[in-house]
Amino acid sequence: MDSEITTTVGREPYSFDGRVLEVFGGSPVRFHGRHMHLCVKGPDRKGARIVEICHGRPEAPGARHIWRYSAAEWGDLPGLDVVQAAVDSAARR
Repeated sequence: MDSEITTTVGREPYSFDGRVLEVFGGSPVRFHGRHMHLCVKGPDRKGARIVEICHGRPEAPGARHIWRYSAAEWGDLPGLDVVQAAVDSAARR
């Protein structure tokens, strides 16, 4: 990956440089791409979405970090689809 991918959802900026995913905000966290699983669930009937990041692999997850976003927070931002695809690609290497 040649450049950093960033997006902001709600009030949390997400940044992925090809190796490390960082979520900034009140309690910033970092995840190594090969040791995590990123999943975006939703929208539910009210348009809310859940972003779940697990240490480890999907079949044997470790600690989980969960962020919930209302439809208004999610808005019509580019979202996490590009970040999710990049993280999934890095994890398969």
